[in-house]
Amino acid sequence: MIEEVVIPTVELLGYILSRVVIVQFILSLLITYNVVNFSNKFVSSVWQALNAILDPILNPIRKRMPETGGIDFSPMVLLFAIQVTIYLLQFLGHRIEGPA
Repeated sequence: MIEEVVIPTVELLGYILSRVVIVQFILSLLITYNVVNFSNKFVSSVWQALNAILDPILNPIRKRMPETGGIDFSPMVLLFAIQVTIYLLQFLGHRIEGPA
């Protein structure tokens, strides 16, 4: 059961969350280099939505990370944590179910 339901669900959620982090990163670069700006309502709406989704997840990571002088490594830590979680669940799923 864990291999058939839980692991694929966590993998899907991890995939979606990873893509949201990447989209936020790309949008932040576009905003930083003034390719797009907040005067565009669509950009502003997308930025607010992404921050509403990711800030509750990234803020605890940011609090524990040392100061790096303007570079935010918390998205990279989150992506790493997502991958580790998926690998651990896959390993535990195979251990619980046993060999076929």
